Amino acid sequence: MQWKRITAVAATVMLAAVACGSPSSNSGSKGDSGNLGGAQVKATDPTAKGPAPDVDGAKKGGTITVLSDVTPDTFDPTAIYYTDGNQIAKLMFRSLTQYRLDGPDHKPVLVPDLAEDLGTKSADGLTWTFKLKQGIKYMDGTPVKAADYAYAIKRSFAHDLYDAGPTYQMQFFLDGEKYKGPYAAGGADYKGVETPDDHTLVIHLAKKFDDLPYYAAFPMFTPIPQAKDTQKNYEQHPMATGPYMLSSYQPGSELKLVKNPNWDANSDPVRHQYVDGFDFKFSQDLIKAQRQVLASSGPDADALNYSNLDVSLLPEVKDQSQLIKGPSPCTIMYTMDTRKIPLEVRKLIAKAHPYDGWRKVAGLNPNDDPPASTILPPAVPGFEKYELPGLNGTGKGAEDDAVAAEVKSELAKLGKSNFELSWYYSIDDKISTQVTQFRKQMFEKAGFKVRAIGVPKAKIRTFTGDQNAPVNIGKTPTGWCSDWPSGTSWFPVLFRSDAIALGNSVGQLQDKALDAEIDAVTAKAPDEQLKEWKNVDKDILEKYLPVLPLYYSQSNFPVGKNIGHAINDPTQGLPEFTSLYLKQP
Repeated sequence: MQWKRITAVAATVMLAAVACGSPSSNSGSKGDSGNLGGAQVKATDPTAKGPAPDVDGAKKGGTITVLSDVTPDTFDPTAIYYTDGNQIAKLMFRSLTQYRLDGPDHKPVLVPDLAEDLGTKSADGLTWTFKLKQGIKYMDGTPVKAADYAYAIKRSFAHDLYDAGPTYQMQFFLDGEKYKGPYAAGGADYKGVETPDDHTLVIHLAKKFDDLPYYAAFPMFTPIPQAKDTQKNYEQHPMATGPYMLSSYQPGSELKLVKNPNWDANSDPVRHQYVDGFDFKFSQDLIKAQRQVLASSGPDADALNYSNLDVSLLPEVKDQSQLIKGPSPCTIMYTMDTRKIPLEVRKLIAKAHPYDGWRKVAGLNPNDDPPASTILPPAVPGFEKYELPGLNGTGKGAEDDAVAAEVKSELAKLGKSNFELSWYYSIDDKISTQVTQFRKQMFEKAGFKVRAIGVPKAKIRTFTGDQNAPVNIGKTPTGWCSDWPSGTSWFPVLFRSDAIALGNSVGQLQDKALDAEIDAVTAKAPDEQLKEWKNVDKDILEKYLPVLPLYYSQSNFPVGKNIGHAINDPTQGLPEFTSLYLKQP
């Protein structure tokens, strides 16, 4: 899931960029890693009710520690869009809809969460009506009102403040391109959303958006009472409706969650409240954190890490049940700013990029994360494998002396000798530093000049997330996880010209012909879209080359021996936090 947007560094899960039946008490999923079909089933259950079925053998009590080497950029529900922030937010915030994971493959099924249904669409497809569950309370015991949902939606248009959040509402909602949110002049009045009574939320669209019920699963659709909105400080005291609430938050360092006493389990079809709390520790050393989890000594038996296992630690895995495995609807990419790098130079970057060596330096597990040749990953409907010459995620690139010499010669013929490639990297992250040093060496060997800018890991997403940053490589999203199981959550939001202003552009493309091609497919019925997205995918790489596909991400996370029901969520490619428990609390 995008909005999952994933980004970060090399070998770690490049988290945006990355959404129980037949539950098992085993601490790891069984044989799930080879099935890339988990996220492809576009299924719904509009009649689903709470409470969520109990996990077999689950016990209550204790605290789970999450040792994370990456750092979520925000816990403001309006601004959450990276997969890890989204997955953690599921513990605190309920939204209109949510995914239930069914069966042994944990296939995602869209169900009502705070809504009673999955929405009713008008005949012209431009109005959606959601009936709201009654009796829902915030963590302080105050009632949730219909106006709170409407306010949260209005708040999402203040994109000058919440510039990291999803942006589909700006494209599809009525007056979405004009409305600037509730803080702007006249912001209280917005015709795109209304609440005719306290049981009903109505959303008006500018154009059809049949995937709206899927979009409504984002934290952006959690209710927010206007009186509690402290704008940029809201993430320090957000109003929780989920099973857990914020106890303390130190941005870039630590997030502590405790039980929400007013969570309504009987109305929640997907979440549980088994442990007493979660302690998320961010900006940890990857190798150290994963080694602690694998050793499971003392309190580390109650810990997990949600980045893919570093390849150097494979010999230390004594118990395969300590690895959470499964499919992830994500593609990791090497992005290039098409406004700053000419197409012919982008082709030479593709030729020089040392894919094979990069995978080793980045610490990718050779058994997971297969090389990519397409933008759309296999776990998303509409995927069809193809390979363009030199674009299959493999090859020595400039490690081969002959290739390096050829690229250097071609740069000279173009009058582009010493063309500068610039990017940000995490100066306090060992893997990011190693990858940068390796790429710098290879690109310079091929005749490029390199300017690599080191910034703190806790701030890397801020720098790379600026679409107009003074670099030409590696702007985020450097990877993408499907927001929902459809190409509509990929191509329109990543490659249309308006994606730059929306903050999601891959390659900063501005091409009216491509916009028209994407719009034509989006206008088709969902079943017809599936036949067309592969052509859009190929056209983007063949005609524009804004990105080099690197690999399709799969889950392979280490988990402590005392953690039960550790499963992969294929909508996010991350652990499903809300059903975890401790075997010995």
